[in-house]
Amino acid sequence: MAENSAQSHSEPGAATPRRNNKQNLKRLFGAIIVFGLAAGAIYWWFFLRGKESTDNAYVMADPATVSSRVPGTIAAILVENDDPVAQGQTLIELDPADFQAQLNEVEAALARVQAEVQSARVTVEYVEATTLAAVNAAQAAWNAAQAQVRVAQENVEETARQHDGVLAEYHHAKRDWERFDALAAQGASSVRDRDRMKTVLSKAEAALGASEARNRAARAGLDAAEKEAAKAEARLAEAQAGRLQVRVEQGRLKALQAHERELEARRDSARLNLSYCRIAAPISGYVAQKKVQVGDRIVPGQPLLAVVPLQDVYVEANFKETQVEKIRLGQPVTIRADCYPGRRFSGTVEGIRAGTGAAFSLLPPENATGNWIKITQRVPVKIRLTEPFTPQYPLRLGFSLEVTVDTSDQSGPRLRLPSQRASR
Repeated sequence: MAENSAQSHSEPGAATPRRNNKQNLKRLFGAIIVFGLAAGAIYWWFFLRGKESTDNAYVMADPATVSSRVPGTIAAILVENDDPVAQGQTLIELDPADFQAQLNEVEAALARVQAEVQSARVTVEYVEATTLAAVNAAQAAWNAAQAQVRVAQENVEETARQHDGVLAEYHHAKRDWERFDALAAQGASSVRDRDRMKTVLSKAEAALGASEARNRAARAGLDAAEKEAAKAEARLAEAQAGRLQVRVEQGRLKALQAHERELEARRDSARLNLSYCRIAAPISGYVAQKKVQVGDRIVPGQPLLAVVPLQDVYVEANFKETQVEKIRLGQPVTIRADCYPGRRFSGTVEGIRAGTGAAFSLLPPENATGNWIKITQRVPVKIRLTEPFTPQYPLRLGFSLEVTVDTSDQSGPRLRLPSQRASR
């Protein structure tokens, strides 16, 4: 009986501490939860508020694919994968024998045509000089013949006037003799006067004959002068026709000059093809994807290797479309690379793509075809690194990144303005 009474008095005292312990644990858990929420709120307020983050980000670049502009056989490869190269540095050399032979052939043909052009120039000058001299001589002869014709015409006119005077004197002498002869027959005049008139008539007849002879001679001289003028005119026409030979030679010279320019263009093309046997780096960077060996036969446009500009890489971060609202151009970005856990990189937002990644995919979705399921889309955001390139921490193409954009500054634009250009 005494034991039972003792146990009944001790049980309430033992239950009280247990209840106290449970209450203390509840208070502790509650305090921890409140502290955690407060700490989380403080951390979000100071570290996450005004920031947008994503781990769907990768290192990107604009590599240059190196190819040949002419077909040929690879004679030498001067670089290997991962080698650094500078812009303009020779990467691959092709066998230049075929292109050198083509250049030599064109240069020989060009030299021959140039000699023909020089000869044609001399011929044009010679024909120009000789035909011009012939025309000048024929013109001078024609002018002289025309002058002779004018002199002969004047002589004919002068003799005609003189003949008219002599003929008038003849008729006057004849009338006088006939009158005196009639008077003498009637006895009204002396025989002496009749004989004197007869003498005057004889002289007038002789003068008339001489005048007619001079007139005929003058006309014959005019005919001869006109014939000579006609011959001189024919020679002048012939000389002037010879001037057409100048045009013929000038046309031949122009044809040769055109052929010369054609061969010069072919020579320049052959020189270019020969220079293309040296394949140089279009940009500075590092060699990657070398796919050829010495002796390979290549064709124009065939990818031979790539040059990756690791010194000019950028970040492409794919944000959810719900995160893009507060992202502006020029906002600062913090970048963490999975390959360098303890290092941070900095950058700025340079561009926001004009569409989602799905919209520019090979097979964009056709949401109007049915069975549509709404999926949050991703928008590529281009981020330019602001730190200089360091070989100790290179960011290679395709590296996974985690980026955080500080969106507290909302003064920047959402779209790049027409006057803005991407800074490289």
